[in-house]
Amino acid sequence: MTIRHDDGIVRCAWCGDKDPTYIAYHDTEWGVPEWDDQALFEKLILDGFQAGLSWITILRKRDNFRAAFDGFDPAIIAKYSEAKVAALMADAGIVRNRAKITGTIAGAQIWLDMMAAGKGSFADHLWSFVDGKPVVTTARSLGDLPTQDAASQAMSKDLKARGFKFVGPTICYAFMEAVGMINDHVVDCHRHDQV
Repeated sequence: MTIRHDDGIVRCAWCGDKDPTYIAYHDTEWGVPEWDDQALFEKLILDGFQAGLSWITILRKRDNFRAAFDGFDPAIIAKYSEAKVAALMADAGIVRNRAKITGTIAGAQIWLDMMAAGKGSFADHLWSFVDGKPVVTTARSLGDLPTQDAASQAMSKDLKARGFKFVGPTICYAFMEAVGMINDHVVDCHRHDQV
């Protein structure tokens, strides 16, 4: 399903038609293939923070998250102390969930280990679950889209085995959509053919 907005543009219905932040995210970021290792780390972590919440909640707090988590630099995050965790737990600008915060620190340490192993980039590893190229779907409505698939299940299993937290198959699927591994813009959306 799509919505024709006041500007005459047809968009995926999930972004609504009122919130300019959500519309801009839909039009400029969601579904655009991302290959930057650190940007993928950030998005994976933010998708984990979304668990149990709506994406717009995280999107509205994203700048606060970036400031609180040192630009999502894994080398800095991996060294966070208990005092830093306490400071993050007191930061009303982010989602204050101890398990998600400590999971982010563990994820940064794992990311660094993966990069140090010299077996390719984080991006190469994640993109391998879709054979290195976007999967283009032809859904006509949100109801036609799955919440997970074999690739997101495989990614979830791999990341969990490495020690990442909050990376279930549904979170991995949403992540894969967001970073362009899966083009789930519905076919009538103006972004479907663009990405």
